Amino acid sequence: MPSEPAGAGDPVQECLQVLDPQAVRRWSRLCADALGRARAEIDALNVFPVPDGDTGTNLHLTMLSAAEALDGLPEDADADSTWRTLAHGALLGARGNSGVIVSQALRGMAEVLRHAKGEGRDLREGLARAAQSARSAVARPVEGTVLSVLSAVADAVEGTSGELAEVARKAAAAARGALGRTTGQLDVLARNGVVDAGAAGLTVIVESLAAVITDSYVDRYEVPAPTVRFEPQPVEGPGYEVMYLLDADEAAVAVLRDELDRLGDSLVVVGGEGLWNVHVHVDDAGAAIEAGMRAGRPHRVKVVYLEAPARTHRAGDGRGVVAVAAGDGIARLFEEAGAVVVRRKPGSSPPLAAVLAAIREAGTEVAVLPNDSGVNAVAVAAAEIAREEGIVVSVLPTKATVQGLAALAVHDSLRRFDDDVVAMTDTAGHTRHGHVWVANREAMTSEGMCHPGDVLGVIDGDVALIGTAVEDIAVEITSRMLSVSSELVTLIMGVDADARLAQAVRDHLDAVRPDVEVVVYKGGQGGYPLLIGVE
Repeated sequence: MPSEPAGAGDPVQECLQVLDPQAVRRWSRLCADALGRARAEIDALNVFPVPDGDTGTNLHLTMLSAAEALDGLPEDADADSTWRTLAHGALLGARGNSGVIVSQALRGMAEVLRHAKGEGRDLREGLARAAQSARSAVARPVEGTVLSVLSAVADAVEGTSGELAEVARKAAAAARGALGRTTGQLDVLARNGVVDAGAAGLTVIVESLAAVITDSYVDRYEVPAPTVRFEPQPVEGPGYEVMYLLDADEAAVAVLRDELDRLGDSLVVVGGEGLWNVHVHVDDAGAAIEAGMRAGRPHRVKVVYLEAPARTHRAGDGRGVVAVAAGDGIARLFEEAGAVVVRRKPGSSPPLAAVLAAIREAGTEVAVLPNDSGVNAVAVAAAEIAREEGIVVSVLPTKATVQGLAALAVHDSLRRFDDDVVAMTDTAGHTRHGHVWVANREAMTSEGMCHPGDVLGVIDGDVALIGTAVEDIAVEITSRMLSVSSELVTLIMGVDADARLAQAVRDHLDAVRPDVEVVVYKGGQGGYPLLIGVE
């Protein structure tokens, strides 16, 4: 929404009596536009908690996400849907320390206003809840920040019994006054002659709210310039900013807060109802992500290197491949093909730190082969950290060992990295994967109930056959995996597998498909007597 400057000769401004859904939409869009125009000026103020110069950008993107979420609602959406969508959009799009805090402030407002008429007293209560919610989300609140401005706004409107416009004007004036005081509340701001960047962005948001309610717009919202010339200097502190969305319950998040608080600082955890946005500064980014994995399901993981000195990690030279392997024999196969191997126990994921160390060792351009769907999240998280250190990383969607081996077989370090990744991914995608498994518990499968001791034949992740004889199941599922264009069958023997198992499959294929090549490896994997790949 463009600015609508008012001045002499303009018609008399008509103030809103209630903050209705349409006004909320206008406010969200005005916030996004105003922060977009002020972005560079706010970025220039950014010296706390780290001088990374992105607070204005983060707040702009946070509010833009909220505005775009509202754009997806029908025009006649009610207050409940509108406020819930605003808060949810901000939560999903929250960036950086200040963006995450602002998203929680919006959630606090929404908790009050989605069930209210939107009158003056409702806004007053909503602003109070915003300040309370935001402060409670920060592990170690610091004055002279966005939290101070929120508290000042809540204090200024407390007890106000006036109309909506009066509450909005008092809130805007309080925000502007509190912004000016931030310089004297925090030493790092005083030394650099700046107001707090996050507080400046929040002031724009509050003044935008007042503009919508009072129908009094300006071309640009004032962002106080530094009073001294300064060059932001790196500060001692954690080396990484870690952010992720997290699906988890409240009990797990309470444990996560304590764990992350011990790992680093600038901890903010916001959200609720099963979805959370986590932000923390740490030295060990992997530990912060693994903590999230223990609490629930992290996604949209982002790791930013904060450019603290002496924290760079020297990568190996050139092109490399990292492969995750469950079994000594499988590990040797990957190593013999030139990969840096990360070992894991069957049924578990490797430590994130081990995957990250392997990426660093492998080179400056690295393809990662997870070789199991459950390992993919760890591989992606390690890749995010490595990218912040300047390593080019691509995680290939290999869901099985045989897909990883097929991909590695076509790896060519003389190709452009992107072309190499495409070739490896394409080969892995055309490799069907299966395995034989002896059930150790009762379970319902796509083929019906299985019982301990039953032999299961699995194709591309789904149970395709249940029987009693390992050899019979192996022969049958291999046959099912074949197509007229199949050329190669790879058999990987488990640690306790009898040699007759692979021979039974080979004999069957010699009889029915003599055109297909069969290769057999000793993988030494536990749990699965036979892994099967068909290309």
